[in-house]
Amino acid sequence: MQSPSPGHGHGHGHFGGPVPLGPVAVRVVVGLLAAVAIVVLAGVVILWPGKQHVDVPLPFQNAGGGAVTTEAGTIVAQDISACGSPSAGRAFSGDPAPPPTSSGGIDCRRSLVTIESGPNAGTRTLLEIVPGPGQPQLNLGEHIRLVRQTDSSGTPFYAFNDYSRGFPLVLVVAAFVIAVVAVARWRGLRALLGLGITFGVLIVFTLPALLDGKPALPVALVSGAAILFAVLYLAHGVNLRTSAALLGTLASMLVAAVLSSVAIGMTHLTGLSEEQNTDVQAYVEHVSITGLLLAGFIIGSLGVLNDVTITQASAAFEIAAMDGSASRRTIFASAMRVGRDHIASTVYTLVLAYAGGALPLLLLFSVAGSPLGDVLTGDAVAIEIARSSVGGIALALSVPLTTGIAAMLARPPSTVPTAPRRRGGRHAR
Repeated sequence: MQSPSPGHGHGHGHFGGPVPLGPVAVRVVVGLLAAVAIVVLAGVVILWPGKQHVDVPLPFQNAGGGAVTTEAGTIVAQDISACGSPSAGRAFSGDPAPPPTSSGGIDCRRSLVTIESGPNAGTRTLLEIVPGPGQPQLNLGEHIRLVRQTDSSGTPFYAFNDYSRGFPLVLVVAAFVIAVVAVARWRGLRALLGLGITFGVLIVFTLPALLDGKPALPVALVSGAAILFAVLYLAHGVNLRTSAALLGTLASMLVAAVLSSVAIGMTHLTGLSEEQNTDVQAYVEHVSITGLLLAGFIIGSLGVLNDVTITQASAAFEIAAMDGSASRRTIFASAMRVGRDHIASTVYTLVLAYAGGALPLLLLFSVAGSPLGDVLTGDAVAIEIARSSVGGIALALSVPLTTGIAAMLARPPSTVPTAPRRRGGRHAR
């Protein structure tokens, strides 16, 4: 086998991957990520929630002031009859008691429910629902959840809480897991594990820290960085490509945090147009609603940022691997062409996702005949506009940030393409 000529040895020797980084560049990359990791760990320690006791909000309390308890039930019989049966909401065996003769002539859709869990499992209860807007449409054979409370005498009584969605949700989630793993295989499985870690960070750290009154901005930044470290390296492996995407995403997250803070302050967004936020203000007074908005802006931008940055890092590294003679400028320009297309499509995705969530609200505004200017500048819609704008700006800036970082890592400064020399020339190293 003939050995390659000296003039072509440098360009083709690295055709299977990007040129290895020099020791200085390695130290810079590892040092930056290590410093960020140390700051994140310190932030977790400083912001870790304490043992503060928070009373259960009134809408979620039972008669004794504790958390509402729900039990499983199945509808076994239905009819339409007069309201006011003494058996309504009570646990009993056999058939329900008939309503009084003087019931006022109001008919209810009555559902006989078998209680399947809790201290009264095996007995029945009767639900009486007056048909009308907003009332649940219960059907024979449906599985439901019942609220169990006790009256002043300690006797339990039951009321409809919600539909039982456990098994159908398990099927939907199982289909999602199978589809992801079937297509992406081990990488898809690792991505699902990263998704579990994301929910773990939110449940174990983010929400308790916000509930403990910790400042929302550092909580959101620490949570987001911890999620990014775990998710990116778990799903895409510990390598330079992932490190470039991680650095770009962390920088873009900082941009999103600054923009979110400025946007909320400039537009005086309160978040009180949303019922959940008013409940938080009423029952958990020490939690800042604007802080919740800020944290939501930051954490909500991570998914789309991660999508864009990993794509840009992969594009830059693939270009460097395919053309060993390509300079950093060439790699950056080529990857940016990919990034521009990605920005155009992802901005639509971002805005349409927020618009889809606000469709019921927009429908109510259209029925009310409110002027378009009032609709767009109202708190509820303005939140979605600001959220979309902040996410779009951070998304647009993440492309050149990540592409630049990836181009630097994929092609070290010592790599200088050399032209083939004529016979007799010396190959400079």
